[in-house]
This record gives sequence, structure tokens and C-alpha cells, in this order.
Amino acid sequence: MILVQIGYPNENLSLLTMAVFFVALLYSTVGHAGASGYIAVMTLLGLTSPVIKPTALILNILVASLTSWQFWRAGYFSWSLFWPLALLSVPMSFLGGYINLPSGIFKILLGLVLLYSAGRLLLKPLSEKTLRLPPRAIALFTGGSIGLLSGLTGTGGGIFLTPIMIFGGWAKIKNIAAVSAMFILVNSTAGLLGNLSSTKSLPTIALPLSFAVLAGGSIGSYLGSRQFSPPLIKYLLAIVLTIAGLKLIFS
Repeated sequence: MILVQIGYPNENLSLLTMAVFFVALLYSTVGHAGASGYIAVMTLLGLTSPVIKPTALILNILVASLTSWQFWRAGYFSWSLFWPLALLSVPMSFLGGYINLPSGIFKILLGLVLLYSAGRLLLKPLSEKTLRLPPRAIALFTGGSIGLLSGLTGTGGGIFLTPIMIFGGWAKIKNIAAVSAMFILVNSTAGLLGNLSSTKSLPTIALPLSFAVLAGGSIGSYLGSRQFSPPLIKYLLAIVLTIAGLKLIFS
């Protein structure tokens, strides 16, 4: 493995560090780790795609670890919902991380789906009256498909999985956040391993950014798991999905 040294102006690095801190804080309140936000700010500040994808996955792993721990400690994690989603997602995420595809229409379509999901969350009242676990086959297919998407896009898949679980009525919103966080953790790890197997390189810029996302993720995951109400988390999630959707469309 080769460490890729990035020459980067100090003022840009300071701005990038502050930006990823706030991304980690916002995303972790809803059980996400922030990859789509990291990708957006790194793109805006001029980093290249071979650097962005592994860096986003590294930061994702750190924040998802903190977020998983906080929501698990608060008693919201559901193993029965998690494992069917994760079973096929891990190998598919590894495969997606190994493959490097051009973006084009693929990203635009995904972005429109996320914007639609954000709109539905804002317009549809939050209801937890008819909750039910998905059929095993549906969960396996959903997890595998999102695992592939997460590896291809350099995200952990939470931005795709969470709306599906909410609209399907698979669990309460904080349980969904807990399962999403763990799903993101295992898929980001698999995606990073796949990417490293393909590129044999690891950007050194991930190191200073890691401290920023650990700080932001610690604050956000605590607020989301212990302090914020489900309706507030729903609106924060809509903001996260909107940011992610716009990033996919315009990057």
C-alpha cells in the first residue's frame, strides 16, 4: 500500500477541516456518517476523485463507529433488522469499492431519488403505528443493492437505506438511525478495502480530517441518540438527504 501525500494550501485545509467537522456533526444526529457531505466539500475545494473516495470512506468509518456506539448504548440497535440487510451488502460494497465507474446519468438519477425522499419526509407526517420487519428476501435484496451503490459512490449507503426503512415502516426512527449507523460502518469498511485492493494507495490528508470528524461525530451522535426528538431527527434527515441529492446531481 502507498500513502499518497497531498500538497494542499494551509488556508484550504483549515476550511476543509471546519467543513467536515460540521458535516459529521449534522449527519451523525440522524445515524449517518457524512460521506456524501465530505465528498461535496472535498470536490468544491479541489481535491481529485482518486483522493476523495478513500478519504470519504475513512472518515465515514470513524463517524459511523461513534454513532453506532452511541445509539447502541441508548438501546436503539435492532439485530433482527440489521443482519439481513448487512449479509449481502458487505460483499457487494467491496465489489462496488473495487470498481471505478464514470458518474454521468447514474449520479443524477440517485440525486433525484434522494431529493424526492427528502420532500416526502417533509410533507408526510411521521407515523410509527404500523411497524413491521420486512420479509427476509426483501431485506437481503435491499441490503445487497444498497451495498453495491455505497461502494460505487464512496458512501456508506445510509442515505439510500434510511428513507426505505422509514417509508416501509420497518422500525421506529431512532431504531432506524441505529441500524443505519451500523450498516454504514460495515459497508464503508468493505468499500474501503475494495478501493485499496484496486488502487493500492491511501491519502495522507485523511489524518488531519479524522480528528475533526471524530469531534463532530461525538457531539452529533450524542445529541441524536439522547437529546433530539423523532420529529426533529426527521427534519434533520430531510436536510441531509437534500444535501446529498444536490451533491450527486451537481458534482
